[in-house]
Amino acid sequence: MKQKLSNRLVKWSKRLVLTGIAVFLLFLLLNWIFPVPDNVDYSTIITDNKGEVIHAYLTKDQQWRMKTELDEISPLLRKTIVEKEDKYFYYHPGVNGAAILRAMAKNVFRLKRTSGASTITMQVARALEPKRRTYFNKFIEMFRAFQLEWKYSKDEILQLYLNLVPYGGNLQGVKSASTLYFKKNPDHLSLAEITALSIIPNRPSSLVMGRNNDKIVEERNRWLRKFAADNVFTEKEIRDALEEPLTATRGEAPKLAPHLAYQLQKSGHDIIETNIELNTQMKIEKIVEDYSRSLTLKNIRNAAVVIIDNHTHNVITYVGSANFYDTTDGGQVNGARAIRQPGSTLKPLLYGMCIDEGLLTPKAVITDVAVNYGGYAPENYDKQFNGFVTMEYALEHSLNIPAVKGLEWLGKDKFIQTLAGCDFQQIRKDQKKLGLSLILGGCGSNLEELTGLYTIFANNGKYIRPNYTKRDSTQAAFTRNVLSPASTFMINETLSKVNRPDFPLNWQSTERMPKIAWKTGTSYGRRDAWSIGYNKNYTVGVWVGNFSALGIPELSGANVATPLLFRIFNTIDYDSDQEWFKQPDDCDIRMVCSETGLPPADHCSSTVTDYFIPLISGTQSCNNQEELAISPDEKISYCKTCQPQAGYKKKWYKIVSAEMQHYFEEHHIRYAQIPPHNPNCERLFAGGAPVITFPKNGAEYLISKKHPEPLQLTCNVGNDVGKVFWYINDQFYKSTDAKSKQFFVPDEGPVKISCTDDKGRNRNIWIRVKYVNL
Repeated sequence: MKQKLSNRLVKWSKRLVLTGIAVFLLFLLLNWIFPVPDNVDYSTIITDNKGEVIHAYLTKDQQWRMKTELDEISPLLRKTIVEKEDKYFYYHPGVNGAAILRAMAKNVFRLKRTSGASTITMQVARALEPKRRTYFNKFIEMFRAFQLEWKYSKDEILQLYLNLVPYGGNLQGVKSASTLYFKKNPDHLSLAEITALSIIPNRPSSLVMGRNNDKIVEERNRWLRKFAADNVFTEKEIRDALEEPLTATRGEAPKLAPHLAYQLQKSGHDIIETNIELNTQMKIEKIVEDYSRSLTLKNIRNAAVVIIDNHTHNVITYVGSANFYDTTDGGQVNGARAIRQPGSTLKPLLYGMCIDEGLLTPKAVITDVAVNYGGYAPENYDKQFNGFVTMEYALEHSLNIPAVKGLEWLGKDKFIQTLAGCDFQQIRKDQKKLGLSLILGGCGSNLEELTGLYTIFANNGKYIRPNYTKRDSTQAAFTRNVLSPASTFMINETLSKVNRPDFPLNWQSTERMPKIAWKTGTSYGRRDAWSIGYNKNYTVGVWVGNFSALGIPELSGANVATPLLFRIFNTIDYDSDQEWFKQPDDCDIRMVCSETGLPPADHCSSTVTDYFIPLISGTQSCNNQEELAISPDEKISYCKTCQPQAGYKKKWYKIVSAEMQHYFEEHHIRYAQIPPHNPNCERLFAGGAPVITFPKNGAEYLISKKHPEPLQLTCNVGNDVGKVFWYINDQFYKSTDAKSKQFFVPDEGPVKISCTDDKGRNRNIWIRVKYVNL
């Protein structure tokens, strides 16, 4: 008998195991054929540097469904929800059989539905795949619950529940509810707030936050007392929660930092964590709005600001316009990202690169006179020339001609490649068609790029790509060495001087402003005003202008953008005692001639100190003077070939280039001219041929047939030239002194023009002439 019973038990056990295996295999098959529909569409939310939601967007189905991350499910939130909704959540496989039997018994004996048996997992299944409440659909719901348990961990299922639980209207998820009702993240909710939120999904139509708060409090307190009876929380926790008032009402989703939020939400991520410091962001937004309002009488209506923390390289403030919601002045246009002409803001980088190439030092002298590069003749802002200027003077006064010369010496392609490597996207696209004018703003850039570029000067010459969003700790920052620490220091010293023409003397709030370096810029036609400043703590970029690109006579970087820059630094770094940049080891000091900026020679009588980079900066001695043999009456000069045995004397003369001679003549500045060379000398000089300044080599000139106007002939010659000879198509035309202007009427077609000086040196150019009916 016992043997038979034992055999039966073995047989039934085998059948039970086989049945279990069959059921499990059937589950796997159905799970493969009918996968759980767990693709949830979440609202895109933008958070600040503390994780608080500062901007949010509706889902495609117009729901507020903000994703709650696992680390936002605090122990208090987890404990409260599990205790209220499914206290055996961590013990059942998705379906609680005991709860189902209990619910069925109550419903049968009381002849109505008095108790449910849905677990948290089953509620998630119902939220993922809403269906009518029928017994068949209930079985589907239980199957989906098993699928969820098979695919996810318990914490992930709880996360799904908290993301999908309905709170009435178009609110889903505890993060949406806590943000719109309590203006805080779920992990900051109190026990009373969590309990209040947990009861709304049971009766979302009759328990509306802000409308039925008394009923919600009554139901909340009932559950709190139940928690107390079950010893879920301490007596003090329950007492504090019972006494906490409920004043919440549904508010609007936050819409802060709108320009940055709109730009970032295109990434398609559910949660975008920015580095925005909300308090600073809101202060600067108010400052920009108030400042822009003060400019409206001048017809200047907008501004944009970007602030970067130089220690973390995080973008902590991003203001795209004076007022995002001002439709009359295009407030929704992102002025921080709009492509504009950068004016003179690229000059510091150029001079820094020239220093690193050994082309310049701060005291190096450059000629600020009229120049022409293949038809391109740059002008200074005030349309004046300054003659001899130092590099630091040219940068302080933002002179255009020395900058164009510096770019020509450095090579525009090298400069363009550097900008492209610093994330200047429009310049990267246009690099093949950019010319020397790019250093004066003849290119496209935006405030994001320029502010990021200026962080180079606060980081020892390194470009570190600004962080708009929180970077993965495993992801290395993009870094590029652009300038040496030495050249960076020299530029910082120049840009931090306050005795500059672009210092806003009418600005009254500079007494406790931190020391900063800054550079202004004004685009062609006065359409854009720029001012970008920095110290060790922050880099601040400011743009002021109109989105319509309307030019305003009063618009300039110094007068309009810099006062706003100073106000911002007074706000974010007020009275800072942060130390300034120190002179690096690769930067040294030497004495140079004050007239040339070169190491002094024996003839130099005036010297100044200058920064330089050993083994990089030029070592050529000053050579701006030469000793010449001249006749006793100082009317004739001699070369080595024709110098007589006796009857002459020697005298030092300054070497004045042809362009500077022209400048001195136009400005009536006297200088010691070298006497004409001995006319009896038969030596032919090789170097220093005349430079024909007009007409332009290779140019085409249209001349009216009815009223032909002559073309002018001008040239620049050396300091030792007294007479020049002009030839047209190899036929002698006229001889004149070197400074005189001549005119001639050319024939149609190609024309060869030649100019020979009194030392036999010659220069040829070709032009094309066409006669038209004008």
